[in-house]
Amino acid sequence: EVQLQASGGGTVHTGGSLRLSCVASTFSFGANTIGWFRQVPGKEREVVVGIAVTDGDTYYADYAKGRFTISTDNAKNTVYLEMNDLKPDDTAVYYCAAAWWFHFVGSKPQFVDYWGQGTQVTVSS
Repeated sequence: EVQLQASGGGTVHTGGSLRLSCVASTFSFGANTIGWFRQVPGKEREVVVGIAVTDGDTYYADYAKGRFTISTDNAKNTVYLEMNDLKPDDTAVYYCAAAWWFHFVGSKPQFVDYWGQGTQVTVSS
């Protein structure tokens, strides 16, 4: 069992920045990737970004490339999501997640092994 504790959401204006954090009880879990999904009411949960905890490979959704950066502090079992140039379309609940790499690449939230609680990100125009 892995517990994920997310924090760092908030409200910013268009063009602003936020940093999300997710502390895991352990980085030694069956799945090999940790990262973030997001969900808007009425829409399916979608992948944002994932990072392989063993080798640091990253996967970014197209809309996140160039604006979002994922990183880890393995000593603290913590993953960070730096979000820059935020847009109103980025408004969503962001969920920390742990799963196999291909579930991030394929944006398959139904196969995610572990979820953290969501954190709300609101971008006002």
